[in-house]
Amino acid sequence: MSAHDVVGFVNGLSEKLASRSRHVCVFLGAGASKACGLPDIAGLTEHVRGALTGDELTAFERLATGRNLEQVLSRLRRIATLLEESEDTVDGLTGEQAGALDVDICRLIIDKLTSATVTYEPMWRLASWAARAEYHRPVELFTVNYDLLVETGLEALGVPYFDGFVGTLRAQFRGDLVEGVGDAERGVQSVGASLPAFLVRLWKLHGSVHWVWSENENPTVVRLGMPAPGGQPAAIYPSDAKYDESRRVPFLVLQDRLRRALDEPETLTLITGYSFGDQHLNETIFNAARRRPRSEFIVFCYSAIPDEVAALAATTPNVQVVTRGEAVLGGIRQPWKKPDSIPADVWNGDKFLLGDFEFFTHFLARSSPPRGELESRLADLLAKAAVSNG
Repeated sequence: MSAHDVVGFVNGLSEKLASRSRHVCVFLGAGASKACGLPDIAGLTEHVRGALTGDELTAFERLATGRNLEQVLSRLRRIATLLEESEDTVDGLTGEQAGALDVDICRLIIDKLTSATVTYEPMWRLASWAARAEYHRPVELFTVNYDLLVETGLEALGVPYFDGFVGTLRAQFRGDLVEGVGDAERGVQSVGASLPAFLVRLWKLHGSVHWVWSENENPTVVRLGMPAPGGQPAAIYPSDAKYDESRRVPFLVLQDRLRRALDEPETLTLITGYSFGDQHLNETIFNAARRRPRSEFIVFCYSAIPDEVAALAATTPNVQVVTRGEAVLGGIRQPWKKPDSIPADVWNGDKFLLGDFEFFTHFLARSSPPRGELESRLADLLAKAAVSNG
């Protein structure tokens, strides 16, 4: 029976990561946060459902039929905008009721994401790798997660990063620095030229629990130094309403950054914990894979391979998909061959482990050259976490 060689795949991945000339992107989905102890979208949906009561619960159940939590938020924002000065209803809600339900759902999400007990070890390892990678071009981290795990990991290790905002208390979004365009007077021509390469780029495609809308005539997103306070909805998940274009600016700019990043020739993109539930982002990834045959996309799946990803990988050799029991490599889908000798955090029993974000970060952390002070700080954090976890 034919099978894929685990050792060959892992060695090949190490060689790809070792090339300092590569442009490397990491795309994080909800599975990354779940590996740290936070709920995914399904878990957040159940939390919201369990916390709402009365008419709000009834309205939520009605809206959630056939929609996930993010789509419910988008629907509420469209209703609130359409009926802003009207007593009419859509889906049984006035504009005021839709806005209030939006606030309450966001509050529940923030409460859950900021109060849950989490483990930061995977994010520390991710941060450690990003700081030591020393590629010629900056490492770009894309995430659809609202939580602050990545920021916490980077800051715990003192890794400098740029997330598109400038400032501390009410930081302003700087689209010109994200893309490096529209700033010719200062000589800025590209994102690589406008900011130092050692700054890790962190792009939160679906917003964050510490993003809020400014309170003025033309609301824009600002980033606070803390999670959004009660009564103020967090700017999470972009509305799909075309009439709401001004409120979509940061999201559109960041999604365009994803498109541009993946369009750079010979980019290596590692996708982990993502279930391919956002069709807009899927199109960007799939189109880049087809348009740039010398770029490489490696999808690390915790469980089953999504059908559309399997179909893409079967016809697009630069897309590789790996999971515990099988992989699609070079367009061929078949199981792994059990290796004779390989680190225990790569293969255990009959399972390939890198589809699990925790083990994925173990591998990444080993792939960069050591750096004394950073290694000591990471070791100290891991030791303290081990003591805390018993």
